[in-house]
Amino acid sequence: MSKLNKDILALIFEELQKDSKSLFSCLMVNRLWCETVIPILWRNPWCYAGVDYSNKNYLFFIISCYLFNDIKEFITEQRIQLPSSSNQSLLFDYLSFCRSIDINTINSIISIGSSLPYNQFSMQQEFFYCFMKKCPELKYFDMRSIKHQIFYFPNAKARLESLRELRCETSIDPSYFYGLSLFCQHIQGLIIVNTEPKSNHGIVKLIEVQKNLNHFEWKDDFYSDYLTEDPYKDIFLALEKKAVSLNYLKIFFQYAEGIENTILQKILPKLYKLKILIFDDYLFFIKEELEKLRMQVYHDLEIINIEWNSLNVLSSIIENSGKHLKKILFRPYDTLECDYHNFNENSLNFIRKIYENCPLIEYLSIAFSPLKEHFVEFEKLLKICQNLKSLLIIIHNVDKIETNKEILENGEILLKILISSAPISLKEIRFYDDFKFSLENLEEFLVKWRGRPALSILTIDPIYIIPSYTEMITKYKRDGVIKDFKHSFHVDEIDYHF
Repeated sequence: MSKLNKDILALIFEELQKDSKSLFSCLMVNRLWCETVIPILWRNPWCYAGVDYSNKNYLFFIISCYLFNDIKEFITEQRIQLPSSSNQSLLFDYLSFCRSIDINTINSIISIGSSLPYNQFSMQQEFFYCFMKKCPELKYFDMRSIKHQIFYFPNAKARLESLRELRCETSIDPSYFYGLSLFCQHIQGLIIVNTEPKSNHGIVKLIEVQKNLNHFEWKDDFYSDYLTEDPYKDIFLALEKKAVSLNYLKIFFQYAEGIENTILQKILPKLYKLKILIFDDYLFFIKEELEKLRMQVYHDLEIINIEWNSLNVLSSIIENSGKHLKKILFRPYDTLECDYHNFNENSLNFIRKIYENCPLIEYLSIAFSPLKEHFVEFEKLLKICQNLKSLLIIIHNVDKIETNKEILENGEILLKILISSAPISLKEIRFYDDFKFSLENLEEFLVKWRGRPALSILTIDPIYIIPSYTEMITKYKRDGVIKDFKHSFHVDEIDYHF
């Protein structure tokens, strides 16, 4: 490793760009490694999960070094607490590597210097002014809690023209979006958190001027028993006009039941180029809306994740897709609730639609009955879908409550099918407590799995935390048969995320 040249190191470090812990350790190896890592770390230094930025004095030190000469007199007068060495030169021109602004995080770092709102505001103003001079281009902008009209700063036009991803809230004054719309017309990803039960016409204008918007996310984050106006209509009508470029749509509606259904059902058929479609809510639980959704045709669809939905709706979308689907995700128990009275029939049809229309499937949620015909069709699915990497499974008998013996027998059948028919690509299985594996059957399965890629298993069944099971699991971890075995009491950890 020590003899690798800078170009090779850069390629390696690029693969670690979201792993701050590893990148920080690379800083300490030697000067070459440090010089190669710094531009990658500082491309978006505000993005690392789990970091408490309000306690990162070294980041405040770097920011204060940039501010010191420009506002030295102001800093002295206001008694802002700067590091004693903040007037020293930096080893790198860090901001010249930066391609992102995260308002919340930067404000959090600056607050280390002073708790007074006026001081914080002034330092923020100077930082953004300095950023616009130093940063060669801006790719990512999280403008939540923005207080500064940064598009009026010198060089702002040149920086904002390169913006590719924007995260914002609907509570921000429309004037900020009007200002951005003058320069930011090539945004590809727009993530909106809806915090106000009314339309924001600034965001509407920003959407309208985009020339290549391909990624759109909307998440409701407000509570209102009664809406005085529709906060969705103008936004989604503007989005409809971007159908020629839009290929990613993720929606979470909340509280405003009925209003959002109408407008979304109007525009969904127009978004014909969608590759990723995610509804993380109960939107289509209404029978009439289910029938409308079944008619949608997306020939390029690769990922679908629709919660609170019937298996028949999913089956119809799958059948109408262009056989490019790689991920089909949903919470199985929510779907079971929607299909309860027709579960046996619908789940059998769902399995068939998968192997008939999804030759490329890699990640799959699936629910079916413990009936012989269902097991036969599931085995056929495994034999046909040779790219399958991860399975989330429930096997549920809606006709009766099964005895523990019957549940164990279902588990035994499933393990035998997996051994005989699972593709070599399968590396992860997730399951609930609706079927169990006896100690003997699980060990037999692991013995026969030997020689395949190591398997990750996730479950909420507490049987696997008793000593006899944990000892066996530890043994097969050591042997490299099991990569990981996780038990959780929280269903959501099993459901998400693949």
